[in-house]
Amino acid sequence: MDIFTPENMIRFLYKETSAEETAAIQFALETDWTLREKFEILKNAIEGLNTIHLSPRPSAIQSLLRYAGIGKEVEHH
Repeated sequence: MDIFTPENMIRFLYKETSAEETAAIQFALETDWTLREKFEILKNAIEGLNTIHLSPRPSAIQSLLRYAGIGKEVEHH
């Protein structure tokens, strides 16, 4: 494998590459500093995505509760 795309790196991070691909990527990461830098950026981005916690706005919840006929106030977290 001569060219490693972001898709290859993502598959590698999620352990979805074949044994041959894994070995080639590991070797490339050990020997190619520019690829290693790009890999670290991608790895950090993926780790950042895993830390995001999303929830609906309280006003959206309130609207749904009113629509459902439940007039209860929603606590803000």
